[in-house]
Amino acid sequence: MASSLPHLLPVLARSGPAFTPRVTFKYDGSTIVPGEQGAEYQDFIQQCTDDIRLFAFVRFTTGDAMSKRSKFALITWIGENVSGLQRAKTGTDKTLVKEVVQNFAKEFVISDRKELEEDFIKSELKKAGGANYDAQTE
Repeated sequence: MASSLPHLLPVLARSGPAFTPRVTFKYDGSTIVPGEQGAEYQDFIQQCTDDIRLFAFVRFTTGDAMSKRSKFALITWIGENVSGLQRAKTGTDKTLVKEVVQNFAKEFVISDRKELEEDFIKSELKKAGGANYDAQTE
């Protein structure tokens, strides 16, 4: 499995002027290559079709009234029509992506578009974040 991911390290800046809230990695044959970048999560969802495998590193703002935080998710999309062999390879190929995307709050492996909903992802990130102060008032 070849990869052209190491040169993406500058793109994956987590803050600052070079920051991009969403970066995807896709397959070009058997090689993982950079995909699209952007700010809109909905643009990522549109890429998730039933016949592809895709990795995404996405920033979400989570928290409550007392503490807003940026949380990062690593999302692996495997479409329903992806073959069993390709599904199996996706799991091992993810190690290449994790060499570049090393720090994230939660990892998701998703095949159902309902699980791609932003509210679902944010809810899971919030659970992974620990303390919840929503019950407190300002």
